[in-house]
Amino acid sequence: MKRIVLLIATNLAVMLVLSVVVSVLGLDQWLTAEGIDYYSMLVMSAVFGFGGAFISLLMSKWIAKMSTGAQVIDGSEGTTQYWLVQTVQRLAQEAKIGMPEVAVYEGPANAFATGAFRDSALVAVSSGLVEAMSKEEVEAVLGHEISHVANGDMVTLTLIQGVLNTFVFFLSRVVGMIVDKVVFRTERGLGPGFYITMIVSQILFGIAASAIVAWFSRRREFRADAGSASLLHSPQPMIAALSRLGSIQSGGLPDQVKAFGINSNSGLAALFATHPPLEQRIAALQAPR
Repeated sequence: MKRIVLLIATNLAVMLVLSVVVSVLGLDQWLTAEGIDYYSMLVMSAVFGFGGAFISLLMSKWIAKMSTGAQVIDGSEGTTQYWLVQTVQRLAQEAKIGMPEVAVYEGPANAFATGAFRDSALVAVSSGLVEAMSKEEVEAVLGHEISHVANGDMVTLTLIQGVLNTFVFFLSRVVGMIVDKVVFRTERGLGPGFYITMIVSQILFGIAASAIVAWFSRRREFRADAGSASLLHSPQPMIAALSRLGSIQSGGLPDQVKAFGINSNSGLAALFATHPPLEQRIAALQAPR
């Protein structure tokens, strides 16, 4: 319930900020003079911006299972599965969150956590991770994912994405209207200049927004690493797990859940990487506290 209130409050705050910015720049009077109801456009931007992000969050567990083929386990499938479920349960109790669903999927070494609610999340590990790592290292990875859930990282990223979506949706249309009226001198309605400029602006603003989301994602990885160290009462298991990841092939996550994995080798420029370099994460864990 607190997260729903936070989502609504953030939505209203973004609308207020955009309204103030438009008023300060004098765009409200200009848009009104051109017969454009910018308040309706602002509301529509917030609805689409936050609505899409919130729906994605609510569907995140289902999307993750479908896209990775993850199978939920209860521990009765075998000794490895029993150990995974018991370890997640112990770590969840330590982190003071509800027991997440535990799942296993086929793929290279990786793991992820997702879900809209901290007391009913999903934690999944790949077969490659279980096979390549020791139990202590797997436990550290599970602690990392449990920390994501306990920290509310999925909701935080949804709020950030919703805010940026709203700005991108609204500003790209404002820029499109300005160019259409001033440059293309469309006198009535919206001309092709609006649609061309709006599409180009949305792409450019979207790229900038992706870089911001990636920056926040990298920050939360350090926090989840520290959370694992706290749950296991030592940074060494997480350091060992990260070192192991550096020596084996990792990845294998679809785009929908890539940001929620333990490691992400997407090949993109560092500006758009959702995870910091392993060396930086290890150094952060080794730094004196």
